[in-house]
Amino acid sequence: MHRRPVGRARLLAGLAAVVIVAGSLLRWWSVGGRNGLPALSGNAFDGFGILVFFVALATVALITLPYATDRPVRADRWPAYAILAGTGWFAFIIRIVDLAALRAFQFDQPTEIFTSGPGLWVTGIGLVMLARAAYDVFREPPVR
Repeated sequence: MHRRPVGRARLLAGLAAVVIVAGSLLRWWSVGGRNGLPALSGNAFDGFGILVFFVALATVALITLPYATDRPVRADRWPAYAILAGTGWFAFIIRIVDLAALRAFQFDQPTEIFTSGPGLWVTGIGLVMLARAAYDVFREPPVR
């Protein structure tokens, strides 16, 4: 059985996937709730945000793939991690533009930038971690 150590880059990618999933479950946007208006909110499962969630699931699958086979897997290289990070960032940015077009970012106080959509911030941090993990995998010496 193939027993390759996980390594720092893949541990970071796994932690990034957990952070992205947690951010996907939290609220990404919130409007209303004042002056008798109903509060509306949403998370990553609206629009392109769900693609970010799928990127996190695919990252976990990619990390565990080498341990399901007897020898190293060609998919466990830096391009796969870079494609996942790029896809996640693309979907994240498209969703932010979509929310801005829908005027979901309306703030009365400066602190509401952080409090009305904590999931958006947590997911962004997870995507930064995933991009760093892709860079760390790129910097690893090739497997023989």
